[in-house]
Amino acid sequence: MRRRLARPLSRPLARTLAAVLASAALLTATACSGQSDGKDGEGDANAPKPGTLRVLASSELSDMTPVFERVEKDTGVTLRPTYMGTLDAVDLLATGKADGRYDAVWLSSNDYLRLRPDAAKKVVSETPVMSSPVAIGVRTATVGKLGWKPAEVTWSQIDQAVQDGRLTYGMTDPARSNSGFSTLVSVASALSGAQSALTDADVTKARPRLKEFFQGQKLTSGSSGWLASAYARRGDVDALLNYESVLKGIPDLTVIRPKDGVVTADYPLSSLASTDPTTRENVRRVTEALRTEPVQRLITDHTHRRPVVASVPPAAGLDTGRRRELPFPGSRSVADGLLDAYENELRRPSRTVYVLDTSGSMEGERLSRLKTALTDLTGDFRDREEVTLMPFGSDVKSVRTHVVDPADPDKGLDAIRADAKGLEAEGDTAIFTSLEKAYGHLGTGEDTFTSIVLMTDGENTAGADAGDFDAFYAKLTGDRRDIPVFPILFGDSDRAELEHIAELTGGRLFDAQQGSLDGAFEEIRGYQ
Repeated sequence: MRRRLARPLSRPLARTLAAVLASAALLTATACSGQSDGKDGEGDANAPKPGTLRVLASSELSDMTPVFERVEKDTGVTLRPTYMGTLDAVDLLATGKADGRYDAVWLSSNDYLRLRPDAAKKVVSETPVMSSPVAIGVRTATVGKLGWKPAEVTWSQIDQAVQDGRLTYGMTDPARSNSGFSTLVSVASALSGAQSALTDADVTKARPRLKEFFQGQKLTSGSSGWLASAYARRGDVDALLNYESVLKGIPDLTVIRPKDGVVTADYPLSSLASTDPTTRENVRRVTEALRTEPVQRLITDHTHRRPVVASVPPAAGLDTGRRRELPFPGSRSVADGLLDAYENELRRPSRTVYVLDTSGSMEGERLSRLKTALTDLTGDFRDREEVTLMPFGSDVKSVRTHVVDPADPDKGLDAIRADAKGLEAEGDTAIFTSLEKAYGHLGTGEDTFTSIVLMTDGENTAGADAGDFDAFYAKLTGDRRDIPVFPILFGDSDRAELEHIAELTGGRLFDAQQGSLDGAFEEIRGYQ
């Protein structure tokens, strides 16, 4: 079971066990190229196969499929990636769960990995393949209103625009995404005035300015893809903070690399210590192929990442002006302390309604799994977070709200655990009626990251139907219309029904049929 850790220990450490277990359960369900034919290892899609490299890869590398195909043509080696967040991948390496399941690791950066000796010792080589700096993409009209000259913009100017209420933005969750963490390091370094790697003193010094800066964050996400979709859907967010390569793929953004410096991802391909000489030779051959001029041109033209081979120019539209490279924190305590400060003090608090199916079909093992998942999830709730449990059957059974008070967090967490333990299965399945009541509970005007999580093991059998909910949602206005629903596919639930809810509300569907229920709840945390 995860346990919530008191500061100054890191919140990522509190998540480690659950992240590893969830990742292991989801390995065969994660998006891959070069999927196994199902015959290897008695159906294990991640079993070793001659001529194939099993690569643990950062999620944003899913745009590299044409490059993988070119490398296979050039070398005869197939790349079979499993995608996950960089920090979660480091956890997997550190605990030994990647041993024997992967041949190489390809993260956006190995900087955080190097702060974890138990993970760093798993890597025996690393070669940068491409690069992409942190940047801010701002609506072109907003750049004009602010009077900015893109080549001259600094983090202090961005901070001032946020304080003046003239700039809002979205970014990925730093506890799960390296783009988010690199952004956090970039902002903290610049606003603290640090002249070298961040220290605890720098973070303390910068805290007041950082708190003001993160009040401008209106969107959070566990993935860059969903963040871009949410940004496009909403018209009240002015900018996105992410890697330059991601921002270049989004229309109507002026991409700015702040003049006073950024953190850059260098995407090293690394061999793992648990592999044999033949596998390491294949990694070397693939790395060599990736750094040839034709493949470097393909990478930069297709992904907007920058080549690492000097003879290959960056793709058209990539600014070639020099920028200071901001150093990564020199110790794990500083990195984890910065993450902890962000999650529990600096960012907007989260407000979530968990709409939980406790109909008769949940009786037995399914209800037991739900109770366990909710109990474990309390180890991941942040300070100031508001959590509402709304179990339903034929109708909503109860509405119980708890706040994780920084002065006494255990009081709220214990109450959530008690409510989870008391859940009982009974009744039909009133999905849409319950969702309508969740929106009613949330109201409007909250200065929080607000969302609804829907967990159901069946299709709607009582109360309002899908058409009724569509009509209800169409009448929502203001902040309530921006509240996404994150449905979890579980048991015998109807995928099409839940996908429709996610698409209608701007949420995302999570699959606990292929993976684990606690893994789905955990993954949603990046979006809250």
